[in-house]
Amino acid sequence: MQSTANPVQTEAPKHTAEKMVFSILLAAAFCHFLNDMVQSLIPAIYPILKKSFNLDFSQIGMITLTYQITASLLQPLIGHFNDRHPRPYSLAIGMGFTLVGLVTLSRVSTYPTLLMGAALVGIGSAVFHPESSRVVRMVSGGQHGFAQAFFQVGGNAGSSLGPLLAAFIVLPNGQSSLAWFSAVALLGIIVLARVGSWSKKNRPPVPKARSAKTEYHPQLSPRKVYLSLAVLIALMFSKFFYLSSLTSYYTFFLISKFHVPVQNAQIHLFMFAGAIAAGTIIGGPIGDRIGRKYVIWCSILGVLPFTLLLPYANLFWTGILSVIIGVILASAFSAILVYAQELMPGKVGMVSGLFFGLAFGLGGVGAALLGDLADHTSITFVYRLCSFLPAIGLLTAFLPNLETRRQRMARA
Repeated sequence: MQSTANPVQTEAPKHTAEKMVFSILLAAAFCHFLNDMVQSLIPAIYPILKKSFNLDFSQIGMITLTYQITASLLQPLIGHFNDRHPRPYSLAIGMGFTLVGLVTLSRVSTYPTLLMGAALVGIGSAVFHPESSRVVRMVSGGQHGFAQAFFQVGGNAGSSLGPLLAAFIVLPNGQSSLAWFSAVALLGIIVLARVGSWSKKNRPPVPKARSAKTEYHPQLSPRKVYLSLAVLIALMFSKFFYLSSLTSYYTFFLISKFHVPVQNAQIHLFMFAGAIAAGTIIGGPIGDRIGRKYVIWCSILGVLPFTLLLPYANLFWTGILSVIIGVILASAFSAILVYAQELMPGKVGMVSGLFFGLAFGLGGVGAALLGDLADHTSITFVYRLCSFLPAIGLLTAFLPNLETRRQRMARA
């Protein structure tokens, strides 16, 4: 009779595979941290650029628009292309564009070349996000909300660190010190090349029949899927238009209203960005546990009382409220993204690119429009107007519950 296999021997390969999968998720999150840290330096150095180039708020908004619209338009196209023609090494290529854009921004002396540098950073983001989101879903083990949140929190942590680095490194040393961070982008290229190599070996082949045909959630008609996507896009508009008012103009709001020094305002921006990172990692696992629709409800609509209070608060409460707003509002993105991926399960790259692109595009359009509005009115008026945007969260009522009865019982 043949002896049974040693349990230790059979468990070892499984354990090794699990460690490898987690290391890939960790590497993707780490590179998201590096990518977004570098990119967050752009709005963080706006006070320097405003003074050096004698810019008005409309021109500052145009920098954000250039960077974010570039990313917005390209991401769905790149994601759709990668769904049919996988390009795992595009991760490293995307970081390469970010590196070139960063060096360009550190050396420019004219406004058009400043916009060109911002566009290169936007291209880098457009190439990086769709493929990285696919890799994260590959290694999620079914916990899509947690994996996406873990990946996102890497980016949010990088975004929160950017203003702090700007306050203590770039502001004292000037625009040229941006080039110092090219070493960070180079490190990201090395790590992402290894992630791409793993993805190439482990990604399942794409069936030709499926790649040409759109798949929908099995419980929903195509009409219901597109209606749900329209609702999600409206919620993204609410979220990212409001976030744009904070990320692009929060320092100017604090300086204008409370007369704080630039460095102090950058520290407040760091606190807000840190709150976004915390909210992101909280929202993903909660969505896996209680359902993504409920997270979207609480995140978009639940932040409304705090946004309404913010324009009228003193400096102390402005800091507290901005942290609360960041935590609550940030918890929605991973839930929205995974919900959208479940609506069209065969188009993960395209859907991820679309929603990452919307995040950048809506933020860019918001920055440009709000900057122009601030030039004609005031920063305080902009914050009062934007405080009503989370009321759009009422549209969440039109989203179907995608969970099956078995999933609800398993969760309970």
